[in-house]
Amino acid sequence: MCGILAVFGCVDYSQAKRSRIIELSRRLRHRGPDWSGIHCHEDCYLAHQRLAIVDPTSGDQPLYNEDKTVVVTVNGELYNHKQLREKLKSHEFRTGSDCEIIPHLYEEYGEEFVDMLDGMFSFVLLDTRDKSFIAARDGIGITPLYMGWGLDGSVWFASEMKALSDDCERFISFPPGHIYSSKHGGLRRWYNPPWYLEQIPSSPYDPLVLREAFEKAVIKRLMTDVPFGVLLSGGLDSSLVAAVASRHLAESEGAYQWGSQLHTFCIGLKGSPDLKAARKVADYLRTRHHEFHFTVQEGIDALEEVIYHIETFDVTTIRASTPMFLMSRKIKSLGVKMVLSGEGSDEIFGGYLYFHKAPNKEEFHQETCRKIKALHLYDCLRANKATSAWGVEARVPFLDKEFVNVAMSIDPEWKMIKRDLGRIEKWVLRNAFDDVQKPYLPKNILYRQKEQFSDGVGYSWIDGLKDHANQHVTDAMLMHASFIYPENTPTTKEAYYYRTIFEKFFPKSAARQTVPGGPSVACSTAKAVEWDAAWLKNPDPSGRAALGVHDAAYEEVEVPTAANLTNGP
Repeated sequence: MCGILAVFGCVDYSQAKRSRIIELSRRLRHRGPDWSGIHCHEDCYLAHQRLAIVDPTSGDQPLYNEDKTVVVTVNGELYNHKQLREKLKSHEFRTGSDCEIIPHLYEEYGEEFVDMLDGMFSFVLLDTRDKSFIAARDGIGITPLYMGWGLDGSVWFASEMKALSDDCERFISFPPGHIYSSKHGGLRRWYNPPWYLEQIPSSPYDPLVLREAFEKAVIKRLMTDVPFGVLLSGGLDSSLVAAVASRHLAESEGAYQWGSQLHTFCIGLKGSPDLKAARKVADYLRTRHHEFHFTVQEGIDALEEVIYHIETFDVTTIRASTPMFLMSRKIKSLGVKMVLSGEGSDEIFGGYLYFHKAPNKEEFHQETCRKIKALHLYDCLRANKATSAWGVEARVPFLDKEFVNVAMSIDPEWKMIKRDLGRIEKWVLRNAFDDVQKPYLPKNILYRQKEQFSDGVGYSWIDGLKDHANQHVTDAMLMHASFIYPENTPTTKEAYYYRTIFEKFFPKSAARQTVPGGPSVACSTAKAVEWDAAWLKNPDPSGRAALGVHDAAYEEVEVPTAANLTNGP
């Protein structure tokens, strides 16, 4: 990942202003420690902090068209850049950077080129010929982007809130799948997949089509010129990423430079569920496995730094971000700059345990749509910022544009959890990779129960966080929380504790408005809490909160056999 900062329409564009922009851009240097760049054109500034993954020797930013009239600063990876270069044969390229195609696509196709991009990205582009500019974010919001407005009429964009919060009167999280155009004066949505309207799909489930789409998603993300690996928790999603990457690594670009043995990484408290399961998967796949341990106290000591980097006070996000933040530091110390991760699967396939309570396929599907649309506020934010804090890039194959379209076109009746047919959560995905002839994973891993990352690293982690918060937040403080924090009021001592840390770093009202709120149980949206009356009384974001589902739900469930794999929805 990289860090971008762009400012347009400053009243003051003196040397002092340039120095201020450089100072603010430095706040993003953790995202891109390899090089810094800035382009100034009258009252417009585009700054960049680079993490070099593709073409590390010549791909420094900002990037330009041939005569340098079009300038772009980009954070992301474009996996189809070689195919798009074939459409631009009349253009001259200076580097091998995947992002250099953007100014040339703009020249060729205007503002409508964004939908041609296949990857994760946030970028800001300046056309110096008329001083117009555009900013865009990928369809899911895998990469972060914020937009702000200064009192002097200036417009700001930044990868993280900390780069613009002090100098902007108001700022927002830039909506995923949107483009801002100075010519048209506002935001419009460029990403319009079939599932976005939440209409119920009816395509039959084809396990081979789903498997092939996912394998393609993983393979294209092996595009790298630096050492890489896979984050392996031992759960279904990360294990499938590792299995597919390991199977296809030998023919990838990265294998020529870094060898054909995959590196995998896991973190947890000693004796945690994830550590044991990850070791089993690593042994089965014969990866070079790196196991890291942390203590509850080490996690608590890191909380302030974690909240500063991830820029949220959401309880579940902070719980899961802390071990990921600690692991990323260890990974970077090994010289690794890019990792593949399993985010997105639970949202697409209804993998969270509360989906057991979905009353029908319509509500099941609509909840998956709501979850995908909110990913940029939760798991994508966590995966990106927790790794970028240490200059590591996380790629998420489950959120591949084509794979999401394939998976979300399946009749949701197939995704429903049906214990009488042996269908546990994410059965359609498990079954797609249940290859008897050439197994991807052992059966006990392929059908392992869902663990949220914050649970899987060790149950005492969450209990330790709650105990720590109880020591620092009194009953009286929580009782008066609505007066201190009238917006998105914390309802638990843990939430109150995180809020106090967040407000110390980001005290403006605009900052707290970038954080979602509302009741949730086991990571549900507020709407899904209505599925079970008991949840309305005691909502808890932990996966263990799905009482009667976790552990007990599978006491009588057997691994599916060929007899029930053919049953229709």
